[in-house]
This record gives sequence, structure tokens and C-alpha cells, in this order.
Amino acid sequence: MATATAAALALSTPANGGGVNTVGLISSTPDASPGYTLFTCLVYNDAYLVNVEGQIVHSWRSPYAFSLAPYLKENGNMLKYSLRAPMQEFDWDGNLLWEYHYESASVTMHHDIAILPNGNILVIADETKSNAEAIATGRRPIFSSAVDALHVVELMPVGSNSATIVWEWHIWDHLIQDFDTNQANFGVVADHPERVDINFGELNYQDWLHANSIDYNESYDQIILSIRTFSEFWVIDHSTTTAEAAGHTGGNSGKGGDLLYRWGNPLAYDRGAQADQKLFKQHDAQWIPQGKPGAGNILVFNNGAGRPGGHSSVEEIAPPVDGNGWYTNPLPGAAFGPAAPVWSYTATPPGSLFSFTLSGADRQPNGNTLICDGDAGTFLEVTMNGELVWHYVSPVNGSGPMPQGSHLVESSTFRADRYPPDFPAFAGRDLTPNGTLEWDASDAFQFQQVGRTASEVNLSWASLPESTYQVQYALSLETPGWTTISTQTAIGTRTHFTDTDPLRINQAVSCYRVLESP
Repeated sequence: MATATAAALALSTPANGGGVNTVGLISSTPDASPGYTLFTCLVYNDAYLVNVEGQIVHSWRSPYAFSLAPYLKENGNMLKYSLRAPMQEFDWDGNLLWEYHYESASVTMHHDIAILPNGNILVIADETKSNAEAIATGRRPIFSSAVDALHVVELMPVGSNSATIVWEWHIWDHLIQDFDTNQANFGVVADHPERVDINFGELNYQDWLHANSIDYNESYDQIILSIRTFSEFWVIDHSTTTAEAAGHTGGNSGKGGDLLYRWGNPLAYDRGAQADQKLFKQHDAQWIPQGKPGAGNILVFNNGAGRPGGHSSVEEIAPPVDGNGWYTNPLPGAAFGPAAPVWSYTATPPGSLFSFTLSGADRQPNGNTLICDGDAGTFLEVTMNGELVWHYVSPVNGSGPMPQGSHLVESSTFRADRYPPDFPAFAGRDLTPNGTLEWDASDAFQFQQVGRTASEVNLSWASLPESTYQVQYALSLETPGWTTISTQTAIGTRTHFTDTDPLRINQAVSCYRVLESP
């Protein structure tokens, strides 16, 4: 196994003219992979695209906070899911094209989605099973809670606010247990690693499995799921029909909806001891895409919650799979291989990278890995040797972008992904840098964000709570005659104004200004 540890780096050009940056770009070297990093703040609405210089080049606004991972499509649209809110797709200019909430009284979507090549969307969701239903499936009756049973649906978007389920898979069809001999799923857990033991895991926790990421492999037509409470990831067959996905035969694998591969914690299928556990409450298990170093391997952020020493790491796994997507089954009683990652990154000192929740890792075309320390809202790019070549701290919390020099709380980020400069979404787009998200506290009234659609202009600026501001407009900057078009009283440290006047919205943004009222 190749192991990388962090190398020290002190490279910072303060954006505020002095001192050391606390947010935004902290350091960068020429070895950083070029491109644009897309991220949100967990407790704020907007999605941001920043370049490697730490400058904002584009953003999208959504009415929903609790933002999880946004995804940029090749056509320039952005698909975003927020917790307890609909999925939304916006075009490049911020116009809402589609939204849909896959939810009912007993079903809740959560955590992550994946866009398929045909435009359909894979969604992680839970369906609530009562304690009585769980006991009838062999769950030990000492546990009194209901159970959130994981399932995955493939949605085909329809119109502007609907979708059709075209495929689905349910964990409830693939359980095993060694407690109740009267149930059809009774068996020896260790003899069936392709199924899931309903009596393993955090059984007093309703969200028993807590799937937190999903990814798709087009070459194999397979899905990977990160299961936090089991400290392992699973691979299932997507080539099945829905009927086959409910059984144990069919699909390219011939195994229906049973697990094809699992890795991280052999205790979960009774083929190991605690010392054999490799993953600890991990996030963001994903295949490294074709064209990137390590293509076909699996990259995962290993949170390290419960690991001796308490630190996070990133692991790259080379699964025992052939070119047809067939996995080598372990010998009876043995765990799925490999015995160790082919590459791993740990910070120096190890505890300096520890995110109990959230987080992810994204392999770059040059072999670097972009790491999202989700709890801290910090992005680190490291080489295969562990050299830190890019360091960015999100300046966004629940109030929006904050000033340079801030020491933020609640700036958590679910995940960050970088798109290369030749990504098709950027063809013909204006990616001119528009300053930084963080702002200079000595200039409280500059516009910090500008957004434009066909029907409105959105402006925001740093504000002092309870202060009053005048938004003014000038028809011509050559002979400006400023007219107050709105008076705003600030509630927080960022104030927004939306102009829908058709006579103004097509003019240059420089025709607007904001002044504090006397």
C-alpha cells in the first residue's frame, strides 16, 4: 500500500491586503489541478463555483438551505438536493427548470443522488418499517424502534415538477438473520455475505443503515452505496429489472439484487474481528472515473469516527473485479479483499484532519486528490506523495459569505468536486472571475454577489444588522443621475435585493449601487 502523509506548506497571499487569510484561498502551488470547484454550505442556499485562485466565477441561488452535494451537468445545468426539500435543476443562468420531491408519509429521500448517462437520477431513500414488521423479518425483539429500510429508485424527470420511477431496489428483499428460525430469511450470516444481517449495526437507531452516498459505474452498470453505520460500502447490480432486483437471480451478475461486493468491515457479515475493520463511518464511496489515475478503483473518505487515535483519512481500494464486472468471491469464512488500500492519505499530525461527519474525496486528472473536510468546510488538494498543493476554507456559513479574517462556525460542507477547464458545461460560458466570496470588512457596502436571470437581477451586500440601506439605479453612467429604487433594513450581516423591473434588469450591474442611509 502506498501511504501519503501531509507535507508542510505556507503559501498565502492575503486578499485583504495584510495579515494571514483565515477563509478563502489559504495556499496554492502550480501543482494544483486546474479547474473549478463546486460546493455549497450545508446551512446556506447558494451553490458556488470557484477557480484555483479562489475567485468566484459563477453561482446559483436556491430557496432551500441544508444543501447537500450539487452536481454540474455537461449541458451547464446544475442539479441540487437539499435535505427535506425537493431536488432542483437550474440552467446556467439560474432559471429553475425542474423540481421534484420523492417523499410520502413513509418514504424520505436523503443524503445523495447520482445522475445517470441517460439523464435519469438515482436517489437514496428510506421507507419506514414498524417494529412489528422488523420483528416479523427476524429482528431481535429487544430493540423497540421502527426501522428505516434503505431503498434506491431511478427517477426519470417528467415536465417541470414530476418524475416516473423506472427502476427500484429495496434492502428489505436482501436480509438474513440467525435469530428466528420461523422466518424465510433465517440462515448462517457468514454463509451469505451477499445479504445483510438485520441484527447488525446500530439497532436502537431508526436510521439503521444511514446510507450517505451513491455513485454509478457505467462500464459495469453497477451502483455503489456508502453505509455509514455498518462502516462499509456495498456494490449492487443496476442491470436488473425491478423484479430481478427484488430477488437473487438475474442481471449481468446473475445475482439479482443481492450484494455483489462489500468492503470495510467484515464484522458486518460475521467474517472477521474488530481488528479487521478498515472503514470507520465513511462517506463518499465512488469509482475513480475513466481517464483519471486509478480509474476503476474505489475512492472513499474514511471519517475515522470510532477509530483508535481519532483521525480521518482517504483510502483508494482496488476491488477484485474483472473487466466484465465480476467480483472474486472470498473463500468460505474469509472477508472480501483486498487486505489493504493501494493508496491512503493521512494528515500530519493525523488528528489535524478529522471530520466526524460529511466529507469526500475527488481524484483529479493529474493524479492529485481533492479532499473535503466537511465538518470544517475546508478543501485540501494533495499529490500522491501527500504534498499539499491547494488549501481553501469556505467563507460561507448560515448568513452567507463572511469577511476575511473570520473564524467561522457552521460552515460545514457536504462535499466539494472540481470540474476540469475542458468540462463541456464551460464551453462558451463566461467564467470571468468576479472577486472572492469573502469580503473586506473595511468596505461593508460593496456587492458581494450578483445573479441575473431573464426576469430579474439579484444583488447582495455585506450589511450591519438593523442598519438601513438605499439601493440606487442610474440609467447612464456617463451622466449618472442616481435614483433610489428600494430601501432595505438589514436583519443580518448580508442583505439581498431582487429587481424585476423590465426596464432595468438588462442594464449593466454597474448601474446599481447601495448606500447606507443617514
